[in-house]
Amino acid sequence: MAEKDSQNPDIFGQALLDFYNEKYTEDITVLSSLTEDDEIPVPYLFRSYEEMPLVEQKALEFAQGNTLDIGACAGSHSLYLQDKGIDVLALDISEGAIEVCKNRGVKKTVVSDVLDYDENGYDTLLLMMNGTGIFQTLKNTEGYLTHLRSLLKPGGQILVDSSDIAFMYEEEDGSYWRDASRDYYGEVTFKIQYKKQTSPAFDWLYLDYKTLKTEATKAGFTCEKICDGPHYDFLARLIKTTS
Repeated sequence: MAEKDSQNPDIFGQALLDFYNEKYTEDITVLSSLTEDDEIPVPYLFRSYEEMPLVEQKALEFAQGNTLDIGACAGSHSLYLQDKGIDVLALDISEGAIEVCKNRGVKKTVVSDVLDYDENGYDTLLLMMNGTGIFQTLKNTEGYLTHLRSLLKPGGQILVDSSDIAFMYEEEDGSYWRDASRDYYGEVTFKIQYKKQTSPAFDWLYLDYKTLKTEATKAGFTCEKICDGPHYDFLARLIKTTS
């Protein structure tokens, strides 16, 4: 469950609540171990289907049956699926995010870390906005996928997007540098800031498709790429094997 103390503020939740309550004055700042500071525009977290990138639109097309929207944020994906008649539950570790989901009309919600969530029988698990990020590190990936597998019915699917960030390590001469302190080049450490509050540092994982497929196979899935996005991103579909 999301903490509310000063050591671990619910920054995303507060930003979402401010926007929903018409108190929007600034965006979320992202501090990265890999690149320059960036911003997440809070209005974008409330985007419509038409405003979503291709990989998200495709994922929503493939979602079916009893669906768990993991890291639901402001509930944009859940609302779209709900309007299509799909039985969807929005899950997020942020209490503020889930409050916004409820206020926007998402009917089924839960505040939880996905590793603490054990309701099973899902047809679809949805992990969007670089869904592999929640795995944190490559070493953790098989364990996360094994847990997610336990939430699915036989033949159930995970729809997950990610990006191959190898291009960020390319030098002018075409060579690539490597961070020797990391096991895998897609491991990044972030902090986020909003209204003078800063989160603790947390790990976030970007996976290339080949590595994702290898980890998925080890965890008992078949894996296929559904589509590529315009900037090294892609959508993958992992299907739970029966063996």
